Amino acid sequence: MRHSGRSVVKGAYSVSALPNLLGLVVAVAVAVAAVEIVRRVLQSRLIGPRWGLAEPLVRRCTWPGFATAVVVAANLAYEPTVDRRVPIPPPWVELVDRALALLTIGCVTWLVIQAAYAITDVVLDRLMAVEGDGDRRARRIRTQITLVRRVAAAVVIVVALGAMLFTFPSVRALGAGLLASAGIVGVVAGIAAQSTLGNLLAGLQLAFSDAIRLDDVVVVRGEWGRIEELTLTYVVLRLWDERRLVLPVSYFTQNPFENWTRHGSRVIGHVYIRVEWSVPVDELRTELYHFLREHPLWDQKDWILQVTDLLPNGLVELRALMSAADSASAWDLKCDAREHLLAYIRREHPEAVPRFRIVDGGRWEGEERSGGGDRA
Repeated sequence: MRHSGRSVVKGAYSVSALPNLLGLVVAVAVAVAAVEIVRRVLQSRLIGPRWGLAEPLVRRCTWPGFATAVVVAANLAYEPTVDRRVPIPPPWVELVDRALALLTIGCVTWLVIQAAYAITDVVLDRLMAVEGDGDRRARRIRTQITLVRRVAAAVVIVVALGAMLFTFPSVRALGAGLLASAGIVGVVAGIAAQSTLGNLLAGLQLAFSDAIRLDDVVVVRGEWGRIEELTLTYVVLRLWDERRLVLPVSYFTQNPFENWTRHGSRVIGHVYIRVEWSVPVDELRTELYHFLREHPLWDQKDWILQVTDLLPNGLVELRALMSAADSASAWDLKCDAREHLLAYIRREHPEAVPRFRIVDGGRWEGEERSGGGDRA
């Protein structure tokens, strides 16, 4: 090895100028300061409250912005002057170049994805504030935006990983061979990833067919819940008791399920009551109407009380229908109506309370207590 001024010669290769450490530090400091200034400006009272995108950008892009600024500044400051007369560089030059290239691709990808998420966050927040008649359409758009941005992020990450791999000369040389065998590899990969690809396609199908949306009320496998999370591969249901039911997306394209908010959130609830034949149905119908008229959960639209069946055990079945704004309100309204009707029957018509009957020696037990007319 021969030293000459600032030159370092190893074999037949020379580097006449090492990276300026001071310049590198200054460049990184300036880049970090610039990002910090932008962050403070976005958080200032002058811009922050007036520009809805400022807060999501600061929340999502601060750390990706710092990382990207540091890497870009390091790339600009790191410019060793290399003697190009011979093509064999010292190992550290190639190592630093490769590391900076990989970090640049990774940080820029991170920043792009987070910036895209920040922009879509603004749209999603506005859609979440929509109520009334536009709620169903807003939930459909929210579902589509959520899935599309995840697909876009996955595509960007795959492209970035490909770019990282192609910074290695051996991978570039291997590219031609991979392209030549792409048909066989594609068939093998398709068979191996059939389930995953099926879920991905099912997720896109659900998003754009409007079969389910975020916050939809569904009944799956006898479980009532809301769509809490919808991804490209699985769906999370938040059940009424705060449990979470996780199902693959393909389940909703291959199995039947109930969607109570497909065209609207309004629900008609039903209450079944089995009583003696002696119950005054008209009086009970009037009492139900008076109860519903004073109840805050009834939407003042639909209600009815009907005799729906004559049971073989000597009872009659009454069905009360009542409408509510949504499924949660309908559930509470049904419980309150059932409790009120039962209390009214016990208080005003105790003779209509059901009794068990057992045949004993040809006589119906309970005939004397129920007035003798219950055998029919």
